Amino acid sequence: MNRKPKILVVGSFVMDQIATTTVFPREGQTVLGGTFSKAPGGKGANQAVQMARLGADVTMVGKLGHDSNGEDMLRVCRKAGIHTEHVLYDDELPSGCSVIILEEKPGSQTVNRIIVLSGSNMSITPEDVEFLKEKIADYDLVVLQLEIPMEINELVASYAYAKGIPVMLNSAPSAPLSDEFLSHLTYISPNEHEAYDLTGIRISHSGKEVNMEEAKAAAEALKAKGVRNVLITLGEAGAVLDTEWDGFFYSPCAENIMAADPTAAGDSFVGALCVGLCCGWEYEETLRFANHTAALTVSAMGAMPSLPVLSQVEEFLKERVGAVPDTSVLK
Repeated sequence: MNRKPKILVVGSFVMDQIATTTVFPREGQTVLGGTFSKAPGGKGANQAVQMARLGADVTMVGKLGHDSNGEDMLRVCRKAGIHTEHVLYDDELPSGCSVIILEEKPGSQTVNRIIVLSGSNMSITPEDVEFLKEKIADYDLVVLQLEIPMEINELVASYAYAKGIPVMLNSAPSAPLSDEFLSHLTYISPNEHEAYDLTGIRISHSGKEVNMEEAKAAAEALKAKGVRNVLITLGEAGAVLDTEWDGFFYSPCAENIMAADPTAAGDSFVGALCVGLCCGWEYEETLRFANHTAALTVSAMGAMPSLPVLSQVEEFLKERVGAVPDTSVLK
């Protein structure tokens, strides 16, 4: 490819409301927290912003409410260079938001619990995306997640499939997926828990020691349903990718990273992976690029605020592995 990848994201906007604590409260228990902050997020918007900050030409389709949260999220997307002319508004529902509790213990990795309140994200209608039936042919890749109505994801995937445009589904949060929907996907990217929900196969791992037979079995189960390429993220154990024609790949996480906030790590990984796939990089360097992009994300606070730009990822890769993919088309 001799131009910037053109990527379409159809997905969610969510304003994250983040509270920190040294202990998660038990049922009926009240605890004193540490800090409170707000940060724009949502799986769709996070992935769109990450891809744009890495240099891709990104268009976002989604729905906001007429409120300050919506204005703030749209402002961040526009600042990243995302095309937002197809972002719609709901006249009644508020913009999506979430409540995130971060448990911070000295010397331990931060862990999170998240409740998403969908708001306007769930009011996208087939009429809202009907223009994509023909327009979708303008893009190199379509990226979807499961924080908008399943009907919309299925419809957009069918439009892309009819035009021969690759589709990436980040199948989160976990939900049942029809065989027809799966057959329209070029890539699917569940985490290990979502992969278990879809296949019934649990992937065991300890540190960087992954049961590859279980990982391969889970990927093959999804490929048997019609998905051509399966990526499964495994938290601190890294990720595996089972491709249609080129075999099976494993990539460990970047080492010695202290997680400040794991929110948006998966979105950062998927966004970076999509950029690498569109650029035509080798699978190994694409996975390495995605893992190091996500590592930078978890080392900072907030969803969108923590998503790195291309120069940060390049510098980090040079420092850690001494090699950077050919990113010239992204500049």
